[in-house]
Amino acid sequence: MNPRDVVGHLRPQTWERANRMLVRKALAEFAHERLVVPEPAGAGEGRLWYAVRSDDGTVEYRFAARLYALEHWQIDPDSITRHRDGADLPLDAVDLVLELRASLGLGDRVLPVYLEEISSTLAGAAFKLDRPQPTSAQLATADFQTVETSMTEGHPCFVANNGRLGFGVDEYRAYAPEAGRPVRLIWLAAHRDHAAFTSSAGLDEDALLRAELGERTLAGFAAVLAELGLDLADHHLIPVHPWQWWNKLSVTFAGEVARRHLVCLGEGPDEYLAQQSIRTFFNTSHPERDYVKTALSVLNMGFMRGLSAAYMAATPAINDWLAALIDGDEVFAGTGLTILRERAAVGYRHRQYERATDRYSPYRKMLAALWRESPVPRLAPGERLATMASLLHTDGEGRSLAAALVADSGLPAAEWLRRYLHAYLTPLLHAFYAYDLAFMPHGENVILVLRDGAVQRAIFKDIAEEIVVMSADAPLPAAVERIRADVPEDIKLLSIFTDVFDCFFRFLGPLLAADGVCDEETFWRAVADCATDYADRVPHLADRLARYDLFAPRFALSCLNRLQLRDNQQMVDLADPSAALQLVGDLPNPIAAYAPDRPSPAVRA
Repeated sequence: MNPRDVVGHLRPQTWERANRMLVRKALAEFAHERLVVPEPAGAGEGRLWYAVRSDDGTVEYRFAARLYALEHWQIDPDSITRHRDGADLPLDAVDLVLELRASLGLGDRVLPVYLEEISSTLAGAAFKLDRPQPTSAQLATADFQTVETSMTEGHPCFVANNGRLGFGVDEYRAYAPEAGRPVRLIWLAAHRDHAAFTSSAGLDEDALLRAELGERTLAGFAAVLAELGLDLADHHLIPVHPWQWWNKLSVTFAGEVARRHLVCLGEGPDEYLAQQSIRTFFNTSHPERDYVKTALSVLNMGFMRGLSAAYMAATPAINDWLAALIDGDEVFAGTGLTILRERAAVGYRHRQYERATDRYSPYRKMLAALWRESPVPRLAPGERLATMASLLHTDGEGRSLAAALVADSGLPAAEWLRRYLHAYLTPLLHAFYAYDLAFMPHGENVILVLRDGAVQRAIFKDIAEEIVVMSADAPLPAAVERIRADVPEDIKLLSIFTDVFDCFFRFLGPLLAADGVCDEETFWRAVADCATDYADRVPHLADRLARYDLFAPRFALSCLNRLQLRDNQQMVDLADPSAALQLVGDLPNPIAAYAPDRPSPAVRA
């Protein structure tokens, strides 16, 4: 590709718009996390205006905003202006970070990397703005992968949420989910002395590979090995992200390749599309075949996105355990909840790097993969799929996909919300109260099954790395013990308050209100009604419901950007995630007003 063409999206107009949108998000999220405190700056045009000043007081940002529940700042991006000594300045997200460096607590080590993540996030936003985008009305009836590749925002809380440090601009265009480019995975043969394969009960490696690759491809791979005097039976096959092969494994694992511990077999036959999580691929050649999740040594949103070979060993067992738990529970069954099991995993252990590093090192996470079930075979006629992240999507005209789905369903907003919350929130409540089990239920980890715009049920995914049992006493099989964590009693319920209320509902409610679908009170009353209905169905859990009160007047504010601003290369210790929490005061609980035995004052703080 022409080197000029790969930066064709970096135009003054799109760059200005990308910066305006990211400055809006930064001001809103930094204010929410109390890193900055917007000061009232008067009223005008029927709106309230606010100001934020730089650390040295010389630069001022002014904007119109509305404050919603959970201290959510809904800022009009077109209202934002920047001033110094009476002169107007252009909006620049990098400048904003530099001007607020002390307020954000950015140290010398973190700052330049964070600025690079901001720049990369802006470049990605410019790419998205520069291409034709489907309208929300069109996406409301679009197929699964059209919705997936049309998402523009990324994580709703993190400001630097599309860093992807390691991708060049050509690689961005080849591998970023929003680029929508077909990808063929590269396959390696790993000698069994250095690799391990595990799978769900009843599934063996040979059956998996024949189903995923087919006889012809397997025969071709066997022939490549035979030419080197090697036998396929002595090897595990590992699918690899092309970027990982070209940029990491062919160099960092050069000794393993030279000694034939690893053999590159070439590309597989199927085409895949990268999902929002970057390193997970959906098979577009055969949609009924498994997703493939690969290791990718790219820094994105607080972590190097590798996969641990050690973690992979227990992945299928953890998924089998959770699937059996859900299948055997009447409440889960009543919601229609299912999971996409990660039913097989393979990992390669580089012994030299293991001798040189601890278990958290990115060098131990460079070569592993897993196979996750596809949701496509489970669809009934008339059903379709959409990532739950799409509920927070807005199109180029500012119209939300959530509003378009409500309109497409023909249902009253309260009824649409009731069905959605029953499918999504009720399973999370039951997991917590019945099993001390928490998911990481953000939009990218949940797939919604829709019929005529209405939510039928939810599918949870990304299981083994992102679930936790918060009980020292819950019986767990030995192979599953890894998911147990010692979480302090007073922060257990943050798995709902933070991950669901603050990190998803906080955005969804104002979007629906802005589009005139329902007001804030209707939204939070629907959430409260879902919680009350659940409590009525589980009287045997009354003690736990009282102990962990979902209607408590306030809950702790847990801040995600503060984690990334403190350490943007290892944001959280996955073995002890609660230890890293950044808690800053508390928030009024927007459903406290609707507790069954309490009056109903205004919802807003």
